[in-house]
Amino acid sequence: MQILMLEDEPLVAKNLEKLVRELLPQATLLGPLVSVEAALNWFKQNAEPDLILADIQLADGVSFDIFHELKVSCPIIFTTAYDEYAIRAFKVNSIDYLLKPIDKEDLKSAFEKFSRWQNAPDKDVFSHQLRDLLHDLEHRAAKQYKHRFTAHYQRAVVAVPETRVAYFVREEVIWLVTTDNQRLITDYQSLDEIEDLLDPTQFIRANRQYIVRKGALESYRTHYSGKIELSLTVPVKEEIIISKDKAAQFRIWFEL
Repeated sequence: MQILMLEDEPLVAKNLEKLVRELLPQATLLGPLVSVEAALNWFKQNAEPDLILADIQLADGVSFDIFHELKVSCPIIFTTAYDEYAIRAFKVNSIDYLLKPIDKEDLKSAFEKFSRWQNAPDKDVFSHQLRDLLHDLEHRAAKQYKHRFTAHYQRAVVAVPETRVAYFVREEVIWLVTTDNQRLITDYQSLDEIEDLLDPTQFIRANRQYIVRKGALESYRTHYSGKIELSLTVPVKEEIIISKDKAAQFRIWFEL
């Protein structure tokens, strides 16, 4: 079995290679290739591997550019620090995704999914899934996010610019809380509805009750349990907690 690695971070590549060798000692590792250009040249001179481990962000662009240029039929496991929407897309439309830092158990699970795919009767399904994934991400990139939000203040309807939003909270109805701590009622029916309108680089779904804007985040601290508690520039009625499962994703988003 041949596995091609596309990864431009030496430490990440070294760690990933170590995990692969522990889980699949008989596999032949190729690469790592650090750029789109290097990958395109490699595919022109070599047969397809059995599996690709592809970081999305490479030294000279994104790995999707490779798959636009070439018709790749072998399965791909993506490693990514993308926003939650894209992660959901990878989960549905690829063999698997791995959120950095890569965990050994997650990689093991991805290899198990690859093994099941190998035994599937219709292996062409992957090429169709990859096509759909690229289409979804292109649509996402072209999407226009909402930067002004209407809400009710006393008897008036007001427009609140994105930069004045501290967070959205669900308390029977959906409230918009501003950076000067005004609480305004919105007409939205759910946080899911709002989340789809927001720029994921600026807003994060902390939990079922809160969506928080990055500009309103003052700091965070990690509990011994692995959960994260957020500290905002405005007061909140209760602690805003991010689960242990979403902690790694949050840290990446916070640092971008």
